[in-house]
Amino acid sequence: QVHLVESGGGLVQPGGSLRLSCAGSPRIFRTYEMHWYRQAPGKQRKLVAGITSGGVTNYADSVKGRFTIERDNARTMMYLQMNNLESEDTAVYYCHAQGDIEELWGQGTQVTVSS
Repeated sequence: QVHLVESGGGLVQPGGSLRLSCAGSPRIFRTYEMHWYRQAPGKQRKLVAGITSGGVTNYADSVKGRFTIERDNARTMMYLQMNNLESEDTAVYYCHAQGDIEELWGQGTQVTVSS
């Protein structure tokens, strides 16, 4: 069963922007804390940004000031607005939801930053 579905990845030039989306079910968006992770080739998966059900956000230092995480609980959607993209942002981006007794992952969406 697929709980989270990402979209919006693609190829973009350095300095460009992309907006990732994550769709989920209402039960997830009611209470789960949600995150965006990314995994570059040959590297470990790392936290990019997180947002609580109440809208409190946190960011990795590497993306502060460039990325913005948002969630729309009514539409059961989460977003990651990525601006001023750098080649180091190239990775597969994953949507993640953390509940009290389970965690859920999306299938990932590829973001490639290259000229």
